[in-house]
Amino acid sequence: MVSVAVLGAAGGIGQPLSLLLKLNTSVTKLHLYDIVNVPGVAADISHVATNSEVKSFLGPKQLADAVTGIDLAVIPAGVPRKPGMTRDDLFKINAGIVKTLVEAIAENSPRAFIAVISNPVNSTVPIAAEVLKAKGVFDPRRLFGVTTLDVVRASRFVRDLRSNVDAASLRVPVVGGHSGTTIVPLVSLASSPVELSESEIKELTNRIQFGGDEVVKAKDGAGSATLSMAYAGARFADSLIRGIKGESVVEPSFIALAADPAGAEEIRKLGAGDLEFFAVPVELSDKGVSRIVSLGAEPSAFEREAIAVAAEALSANITTGVNFAKGA
Repeated sequence: MVSVAVLGAAGGIGQPLSLLLKLNTSVTKLHLYDIVNVPGVAADISHVATNSEVKSFLGPKQLADAVTGIDLAVIPAGVPRKPGMTRDDLFKINAGIVKTLVEAIAENSPRAFIAVISNPVNSTVPIAAEVLKAKGVFDPRRLFGVTTLDVVRASRFVRDLRSNVDAASLRVPVVGGHSGTTIVPLVSLASSPVELSESEIKELTNRIQFGGDEVVKAKDGAGSATLSMAYAGARFADSLIRGIKGESVVEPSFIALAADPAGAEEIRKLGAGDLEFFAVPVELSDKGVSRIVSLGAEPSAFEREAIAVAAEALSANITTGVNFAKGA
């Protein structure tokens, strides 16, 4: 029995994400929260013939109830990215939203797992961490930035180059962060060998890093990557739920490296240095992060250089989030 709250359930990501979670037979209670339109979304989704109970919660006055008694909070709340808008532009709006939501979780379900989708993840996850620290309930193993879409794109985009690849089973490790050049796909360490030329690898890396821009441009002002992000968010939530129930599952996530200091040493030596947060493959369990999973081999020289670039940008992103949370 797992109780899940989707915070931002009436939005472009929140609606399909809520539907996918309603289809997850491990979810027994589904709390849907937003500041507008959520009663209709909940009524609609509640008609889906699975056994979970759906409840809607509307506006700030019902936020505490929305996050009381939950095991997992998934946060897609915020504004979508529009043409010409960077994830840093989103920060000014989404940072305050995430801060408010995490404060409510800390006060009403302090042991809940938190999965942050709201961009820019490189900054919103540090905000969440600082809020939890201020409330005295921070456990680095239970806070996640959802970077699964980067891995999903990596698998699919490799399939676009090599039609003999099974996109559903291929796993390309992705480390770093969740925006632009902070996203570092380690194609050389894919779960199945992928033969690509140097130019193909560079083009593939760029496409994975800026895959969101493809969608923003194609939607021509009508939104960003909502459906693929909902799929990725549901996949991460399902993996975490399976981990909670005792299954060994590995997924990537942007986490506080303090969740597994020993496991973090490998990525620190590869270029993460003294960064507090980094996206890494993690094994999930009933504690959240069970361990950071070793990459198993050395990345290529090109990938090492990309990690260094990512680390420099991440340092600024993380500082921005921490300073916001502290009111600096």
